[in-house]
Amino acid sequence: MVRERGSVQVSPLAQRFGVSMQTIRKDLHFLAKRGIAERSYGGAISSDAVSFAMEPALEAKNASHSAEKARIGRMAAAMVSPGDSIVLDSGTTTLQIAYHLPDDETITVLTNDLEVASVLAAKERITLVLLGGTLRRRNRALYGAQTVGAFDDLHVDKLFLGVDGFDVERGVTTHYEPEAMLNRRMVQAAAQVIAVTDQSKFGRVCLHRIISVGDIDELVTDGEPPEAVRVAGERLDFRINCA
Repeated sequence: MVRERGSVQVSPLAQRFGVSMQTIRKDLHFLAKRGIAERSYGGAISSDAVSFAMEPALEAKNASHSAEKARIGRMAAAMVSPGDSIVLDSGTTTLQIAYHLPDDETITVLTNDLEVASVLAAKERITLVLLGGTLRRRNRALYGAQTVGAFDDLHVDKLFLGVDGFDVERGVTTHYEPEAMLNRRMVQAAAQVIAVTDQSKFGRVCLHRIISVGDIDELVTDGEPPEAVRVAGERLDFRINCA
């Protein structure tokens, strides 16, 4: 069950197998000693799901799951209404949202991603706000105190948040600490938080936590998500949209 689902909880396991929670805790401790699982609050997570590997290069990200990202981008772009102010986080999935946004003069888009900004610069009616900061060439995006500080006096309708990892227990995660710091500030400035991710990110855990999955309002993904994500959506009251 740990390997199949990515994570498990003590109480449901005790009910399913008709044993005490203490027995389940001992079993999970045994699995942790064998390197199969890693203990987490109230349960355990599969060791296979914890990925602190090096972040893929931008070219590799662009080539990975490109058709799925295009479908996600199309659906997410359709969620933008006339008059909206939105933030497009850096990433190859949010880049697809930029491609599919209508060229509407009533839409304002803020981004720290140079690729996203380049696409939107060609849409002459959209109001484009490029956030300042220090360029990280690995993903061609801007970070730092200047980028974070830009949100001190800003409020936006929607944030489209790209992720490197999405795990029910460990939350929404990323490889790069300054990105996690910036993303948390974006979340605070947004009335609605919409996570966008393809299926490959489910169950993956990266080094830096952004927010818990309960802090998002909507999730846009390709196809039906894993059972654990679907159950979390019902329990934590975030809507799942399948492209």
